Amino acid sequence: MDEKSSGSSSHHRLLLVLLMVLLFGVIMIQYVCPSKSECQMLHQLGSWFKDGGATGSRGRGNEIQDGLQRDPYIAEDGALVRFVPRFNFTKADLNRVVDFNIKGDDVIVFLHIQKTGGTTFGRHLVRNIQLERPCECHAGQKKCTCYRPGKKETWLFSRFSTGWSCGLHADWTELTSCVPSRMDSREVPENLPRNYYYITILRDPVSRYLSEWRHVQRGATWKASLHVCDGRSPTLSELPSCYSGDDWSGCSLQEFMDCPYNLANNRQTRMLADLSLVGCYNVSAMSEEERWAVLLESAKRNLRGMAFFGLTEYQRKTQYLFERTFNLEFIAPFTQLNGTRASSVEVPPETQHRILQLNRWDVELYEYARDLFLQRFQVARQQERRQARERRQQERRRLRGRLATKQGRQLKPTETPRQPERHSVVTEEQHKGKADGDSVESEMLLPEWWDLDENGTVEDYVDNVEQW
Repeated sequence: MDEKSSGSSSHHRLLLVLLMVLLFGVIMIQYVCPSKSECQMLHQLGSWFKDGGATGSRGRGNEIQDGLQRDPYIAEDGALVRFVPRFNFTKADLNRVVDFNIKGDDVIVFLHIQKTGGTTFGRHLVRNIQLERPCECHAGQKKCTCYRPGKKETWLFSRFSTGWSCGLHADWTELTSCVPSRMDSREVPENLPRNYYYITILRDPVSRYLSEWRHVQRGATWKASLHVCDGRSPTLSELPSCYSGDDWSGCSLQEFMDCPYNLANNRQTRMLADLSLVGCYNVSAMSEEERWAVLLESAKRNLRGMAFFGLTEYQRKTQYLFERTFNLEFIAPFTQLNGTRASSVEVPPETQHRILQLNRWDVELYEYARDLFLQRFQVARQQERRQARERRQQERRRLRGRLATKQGRQLKPTETPRQPERHSVVTEEQHKGKADGDSVESEMLLPEWWDLDENGTVEDYVDNVEQW
């Protein structure tokens, strides 16, 4: 019995020693290797150990670094540290919050651009939002049923809720002319007109282009896309095909870039613009330069007017802005995945330059979108901090009132309040008022055990008061 007890205690001592050695090693990493680039593996080990205890949490706003709470949105990519705004936006452009009424007739419409991470985001919409009535998703079925609370009416128009009801990967031109009639034919709204909130996801043009090439190389065609504009689909002469067979599987990147009719070129600009402004797919209506300039301005205008858009490269910020815009919350945090098929493609500098040239309008649109996106994020975070500060101030005022009430109750009616040796918190202006014979009604007396020099001001005292 004694041998077992001594053996168990020795094991405990050994584990304690090992734990102390591990803690000491993690601390020494910060001194020996202050730069992550110099000792990347050691820093990953240290960060894993420090964050390991928080893996069960939701993962937003509770990340700890160096003993302090770390901002997960800045830690995600460091974009705000380097971000310098280039474009001037109006207050209405930046303060994007909508009054989305899921119990009424409002509808969120997701414009899904190919290879932007839209499939992942679309699944978040039907499977990852905290709702009074969650979407009903069944194994083996691509579509989910997203009904409003108490109604058999859908609040989401997307691939995973209503399917491709307006055509495969319908663009802005198609959706804005198709969605209202489709929704009204399915459901009769109680209030007209119905509010439609359009949303989309954008991606870095080079990464998106390479991803689409790899997808086409594996056999994807999107031949079912309708490309309806001004009531009709384009003719074969207006929109020729890049391949003669059933698909374009096995095509090289060079072949993909050489096709002048490839819709992958500047796809994001075209899909967000109003194509009727340039004669739809009739390229003879104006010069190519003039045509794309009109499409770019239209895409920018539509992007500004959308209820929300996100960026594939900023998953956490995309989640945050969606939640704040629609006053909805996701169950699990978004994950930033950088190991895509496009990222695994090694492209020579001259080929990257060619891709940039082929997508010059998308490059300009993405820079514009990124600027607007990060400015919106900054404004939203500033508003959140200001609201939190106002709530703290209200709580302090409430606690001051409760403290004053409790101090008054502690005095007996027959007793004359004596002046204890307490610290008075009085501002410079209040001192001046006292000198003039004025009373200071806002003065608050602190307990004699509270030392101003050591413990701080009245606000610090109130912050330390838990219950009264």
